[in-house]
Amino acid sequence: MGGPAENGALAYRRVLLKLSGEALMGEGSFGIEPSVIRRTALEIGEAVAAGVELGLVIGGGNIFRGIALAPVGLHPTTADQMGMLATLMNALAMQDVLEREGIEARVMSALAMPEVCETLERRRAVQHLRSGRVVIFAAGTGNPFFTTDSAASLRGIEMDAELVLKATKVDGVYSDDPVHNPDAVRYSRLTYDEVLERGLSVMDTTAFVLCRERRMPLRVFNMNRPGALMRILRGADEGTLIEPGESR
Repeated sequence: MGGPAENGALAYRRVLLKLSGEALMGEGSFGIEPSVIRRTALEIGEAVAAGVELGLVIGGGNIFRGIALAPVGLHPTTADQMGMLATLMNALAMQDVLEREGIEARVMSALAMPEVCETLERRRAVQHLRSGRVVIFAAGTGNPFFTTDSAASLRGIEMDAELVLKATKVDGVYSDDPVHNPDAVRYSRLTYDEVLERGLSVMDTTAFVLCRERRMPLRVFNMNRPGALMRILRGADEGTLIEPGESR
């Protein structure tokens, strides 16, 4: 699947959506902006109502960044563990907002916290997806030194997703930083090899290699554009699609 769909039909049935923690801040500098998380939840709910099985990974940068405590000598492992807990806080918030909007959701954590949420188990996660529940994967990979980009790639592959979606603040992958270079060119489609050859920044190396080796299509887009998620799920050429295959 994945080609343009006719009559509003779905082009994808199961996807993994990666959101940065910063995306939940809105115009703020910390925490979660209620209007932003609700708008995001409603767009996710629209996708689920249309029949999409959706897994979600949210970063934790809106709550904690290890670099902030680097000057006092915080060990990188401790910093990453704190970051994993921040992703869990975002996941719990998203689950609550989704369920307030009538959208079933389950948080599954790579770190065991049974009093708070389910512990990640692949078969159980797939059952949730098939039952129409949003599965929010928390605590990254459960290991230090791996980003939530890597967690998103890993969970997408584990869940047999047809597409990994990375939501960013810009509408795709550019030849240069469009904020500082108004002449930067946005790419509509790229192959994994082209991304490497051109030295483009898409996601961290481990995450990118995981997708490349498993031939997992990846689309980078701006979720702040109303309706962008559903347009992609119906096959629209939104943002930048990165896929295996010959150079375009």
